[in-house]
Amino acid sequence: MPLKMFVTRIVLGARRFQQWLVAQAAFGILNAMKVLPADPALNFADRTARWLGPKFGRHRLMLTNLRNAYPEKSDAELEQIALASWGHMGRLAAEYVFLDRLFDFDPQKTEAGRIEVSGIPIFVELRDNPRPFIVFTAHTGNFELLPVAGNSFGLDVMVLFRPPNNPYIAEKVFSFRSARMGQLVPSHAGSSFALARRLEADGGVGVLVDQKFGRGLTTTFFGRQVRTNPLLAKLVRQFDADVYPARCIRLPDNRYRLEIEPRIDVPRDARGNVDVQGTAQMLNDKVESWVREYPEQWLWYHDRWAIKKSLKA
Repeated sequence: MPLKMFVTRIVLGARRFQQWLVAQAAFGILNAMKVLPADPALNFADRTARWLGPKFGRHRLMLTNLRNAYPEKSDAELEQIALASWGHMGRLAAEYVFLDRLFDFDPQKTEAGRIEVSGIPIFVELRDNPRPFIVFTAHTGNFELLPVAGNSFGLDVMVLFRPPNNPYIAEKVFSFRSARMGQLVPSHAGSSFALARRLEADGGVGVLVDQKFGRGLTTTFFGRQVRTNPLLAKLVRQFDADVYPARCIRLPDNRYRLEIEPRIDVPRDARGNVDVQGTAQMLNDKVESWVREYPEQWLWYHDRWAIKKSLKA
């Protein structure tokens, strides 16, 4: 075996072992939390993440993102939002452990539980009158609960998701999600074809629209230039699909409100064709309105504006 190939195998093996160790540590922490009641565990995860988060380099990116988005706010206000955002990320990780216990919504019950749903008639209409539709959301609250809610109404929605970079964590997350959220499509070069086939068959798909996309359309978000994936707009143009915004809002006392909003009209040009550029901007504007309402519930550590490299300079 050539030396170069041997060294490459050693490096790749070391990397896989490192990823395995990280995954086992994460699984160990989450499994240990299972012995606790849900509320104390979620509160503990919130406090721990608020303590750990500022010790990572991503905290600097988070504060820069916040400062660019809210130039009128003081440093103290931005720090408070950043800490709360870390807390919500801690909760998001812990909620994986307790998702089956947390999701207590039943369309047949009238008494309030931990989960409340706004827009029930829309869920029922989409279930009872099949047609191509797209539900879009963002990384707000526990966005993982939305497809679980759709599943509880009998909606068979194909969900596009980006797997974690760690393959061991990705496998576990995929197994967990697929058992509760219907059909999942990992985001890769061929995923758009799977979504197209679902819409062509008068089905529904769900997508996150606030992720960084290097080859996307030039748009704005919080007044600053970003690249936005044109996939949703192109699918709407091809299949004349209805479009629905949806989000999750964390409420006090570890409660949640899931909202699906009425169908929105996408921008069209003078000939009635879908305006792909305008639709991409419309998605950003909707997400921005959600984030401005609950800024601490968005994942500010994401490099949405592609500025991470400039911070290292």
